[in-house]
Amino acid sequence: MGYIVKRLAVLGATGSIGRQTLEVIDALPGHFSIIGLAGGWNTTLLAEQIEKFQPRFVFHQETKTPPTTTHHYEFMSMEEMAHHPEIDLVVVATSGRWGLKPTLEAVRAGKQVALANKESLVMAGGIITAEAKQNGAKILPVDSEHSAIWQCLEGETSRPAKIILTASGGPFRRYFPDELAKVTPEQALKHPSWQMGNKVTIDSATLMNKGLEVIEARWLFDMHFDSIKVLIHPQSIVHSMVEFADGSVKAQLGKPDMRLPIQYALSYPERLANPHLPRLDWENMEELNFEPPDPDAFPCLRIAIEAGKRGGTYPAVLCGADDIAVQQFLAGQIKFTDISRLVEQVLDEYKATTRPTLEEILAADDWARERVMQLAAGDKS
Repeated sequence: MGYIVKRLAVLGATGSIGRQTLEVIDALPGHFSIIGLAGGWNTTLLAEQIEKFQPRFVFHQETKTPPTTTHHYEFMSMEEMAHHPEIDLVVVATSGRWGLKPTLEAVRAGKQVALANKESLVMAGGIITAEAKQNGAKILPVDSEHSAIWQCLEGETSRPAKIILTASGGPFRRYFPDELAKVTPEQALKHPSWQMGNKVTIDSATLMNKGLEVIEARWLFDMHFDSIKVLIHPQSIVHSMVEFADGSVKAQLGKPDMRLPIQYALSYPERLANPHLPRLDWENMEELNFEPPDPDAFPCLRIAIEAGKRGGTYPAVLCGADDIAVQQFLAGQIKFTDISRLVEQVLDEYKATTRPTLEEILAADDWARERVMQLAAGDKS
């Protein structure tokens, strides 16, 4: 029986995850067909991708200088691509809130969704998972930690007792609070294990990223927050673990390379041979270490989990506030330690909606962004 060619739309094609997704597809000829590509402002790179993969549909944000390409395509919004009948699997690799509406459209259309966009489930996990269940859609996690949990749960008929998310700890794992206050953007962008976009790299350095992943895991695997734990694992070899009722623990291991979980989501339920993917060198592996995170040095983890537990529109405020705070830090406007301070202050000021609509979620995100900019500029009103 031959392999069925999957028809894909890759949203966020010019970003870090999008580029690696296309690397995987290029390494597996005959398995995937790119029907749609969506990029941001980098129309030069998008033009190269269009020439190479010849998609039928394209979206880009730059209207004055669109991609210069000889390939004829139809301009189409990401939401339209996400529910188009000719697309089997939608890769959502856009950053921030921009992945929310396409993800919702894809699950409403009953698609398979390879989800790399954290904010979709963090901000609107209840809405998206309910729509996915109602319409028979399948969310395939691309984050290495959630992919690891998903792989550990395959074939199991019993619910997990506990999920253990691992984190590298970032570049400042051993820093004291006074040292963290002096961290520069250049230092924070040097992640010890992973190659990622700027926003995710800074979130990893503050451990905000891990807090967002805890909220994601709550929705992806229908787990209570108290059953989701975080461990620092600096080698980034064990990508996460699942503990079962009998005390047995399953773990998924691999080199820290995002192409591995990307390929698993794309090829599921198959596993395909790819000579370009790295292999573990067991003979030269010296040690695997685990330790609890330091809540005093990295308050973003606690702040994110608390926002997740409070629910409603609090996670949307968390996402919006963090996004602007990270931008302010990268621009040299605030200190590294101000990221957590500003996010927590905005959450404390906010009065949440308990059962929000999508419009209320987006409005909460907008409010948080505006409030962080006011606070960063010194407006305490």
